[in-house]
Amino acid sequence: MPPICPRLVSASKKSTGRFSAAHAALGGRTLKTGQSRCFVGYKKHTLRLWRHHYPVGVLLVPLVSWVTPANVSEGGLLVPSLRYCQQHWDWCPPLIVADMGYLGAPAKQRCREQWGVSVLTKLRSDMKLVPPYGAWNQAACPQGEPLTWLGYDGRAGEHWFGVGAEPELCGCCWEAARCPRQFVHQPAEHETLLGRLPLASRVVRMILQQVRPWIEPAQSFEKNQLGLSDAFLNSLRFTWVMSLLSDAVVLLRARALLERPIIRPQLTGLMPFQLSLELGTHAPTPFLPAHNANPQNPQ
Repeated sequence: MPPICPRLVSASKKSTGRFSAAHAALGGRTLKTGQSRCFVGYKKHTLRLWRHHYPVGVLLVPLVSWVTPANVSEGGLLVPSLRYCQQHWDWCPPLIVADMGYLGAPAKQRCREQWGVSVLTKLRSDMKLVPPYGAWNQAACPQGEPLTWLGYDGRAGEHWFGVGAEPELCGCCWEAARCPRQFVHQPAEHETLLGRLPLASRVVRMILQQVRPWIEPAQSFEKNQLGLSDAFLNSLRFTWVMSLLSDAVVLLRARALLERPIIRPQLTGLMPFQLSLELGTHAPTPFLPAHNANPQNPQ
């Protein structure tokens, strides 16, 4: 749930601290080529739900949205978002994929203990590893043998890691005779590496590599196609109204797609595209492959 940053005032006001936009503040954005590191304005933070039963493509719909001044940390909105879901629907999403703004351990721990929610983020490069991790995505025993995540014991609150079916180092390890070949660790030892789901598990690696990039297109739809990035919003209240309208558009679009899904064969991209030649009303219309540029020599 990364933030969307509506454009507000000129960069010359960043140094003075006097902004014409009500309740606007100076905030930071991800460093990109051709963009300023800081901006003045507001942020829209949205918790989106993946409608996995939509067969045509990825469909994300907004669950909870917040609009804040730009200097408000998005990490502090994670717990209120889940509390809102629990109060209004008596339900919380069991798995949340977030960016580095939600890396804080206290919020992750509260989500795990209070609602049983796993918050997945990548590991910051300067963070230290804890056992059983030898790398951010690989667990290992004290002697370096790679370990596989066996599962999470919810009643005891413990992660279990074990040696694989074909160990590499166990045959020559001096502790092999007394080694149980299974190791237990608590989620609280490191909320990012372990937590509710450990980063060493196959499913988490797949989610971070394949699911996490879905967030940027959803954000781009609101910013570019709905025009939030080009609007001049000089009031926090007005920004909130525009954010509600953008969420309404996304919800209506999702409802239309779910009620009348686009029927598209899975091999559509591999099928040849054909053009018709208008040769008269009574003559049959031949078809030529699109890549054939010479009508006199059809393939």
